Amino acid sequence: MNLSPLRIGIAGIAGRVGRLLCEEISSTHATISGGTSLSKDLLNLTCQVPVFDEIEALINVSDVIIDFTNASITGRHAKALQNSQTAWILGTTGISDEDQNLIEETSKTIPIVQAANFSPGVALMIRLASEMAKALPAENYDVEILEAHHRQKVDAPSGTAIAIGEAIAKGRQVDLKQVQEVGRYGVTGARKKNAIGFASLRGGQIVGEHSAFFISDVEEISLTHKAFDRRIFARGAVRSAFWSVDKPAGLYGLSHVLGLDSI
Repeated sequence: MNLSPLRIGIAGIAGRVGRLLCEEISSTHATISGGTSLSKDLLNLTCQVPVFDEIEALINVSDVIIDFTNASITGRHAKALQNSQTAWILGTTGISDEDQNLIEETSKTIPIVQAANFSPGVALMIRLASEMAKALPAENYDVEILEAHHRQKVDAPSGTAIAIGEAIAKGRQVDLKQVQEVGRYGVTGARKKNAIGFASLRGGQIVGEHSAFFISDVEEISLTHKAFDRRIFARGAVRSAFWSVDKPAGLYGLSHVLGLDSI
């Protein structure tokens, strides 16, 4: 049994979540092996560790890498991590289908925990949304998903909103891409039967708010989650990093870390 402290690397260490990860990891018995950053703004980092330009250098000194970077470099990270001895905790959203295929290929060689949102509350919300979708017939209950985020967010709908939609679609045994309606505008006609609708709000510094509405002619049932502090994402990712130790290669979700799904 390896008694050495877990070495956690932070990809995107100068980002909003990256800076919080410095604080969260420092409060555990793990060590921060280093970070990567495309930004030159490294002031006020709470952890004084090596910062590398390339992910390969961070992989070489890390047991686990936590990655909240940009979707434009996710594919490159997946290729670099293939056949390494380093687990990957991936919280980047807006990932293309091509890069998602690379992630799944990489998961054949290393453990990957991928989540659109590392809040335990969101993981539970996704599970509940799936169960509601199974119980509430699509022909009787319209589903609408509303999400709100800060003005700097670059993708819409959010990765979390899509994850909620995918859970509902799975519960209804349909393909989300075939039934989703995003950003209605103009004369759209009547709402399509069995559609799953998405609406996105952007403004200020909203950390993240998500609601799923099941609406029939006679009642409305809603699930809502609001994040008040990005620290919840950092804590969930660090929890996932410790969980990933000694796990076999595979693609996992936060639901596995929380014990909601068997392995």
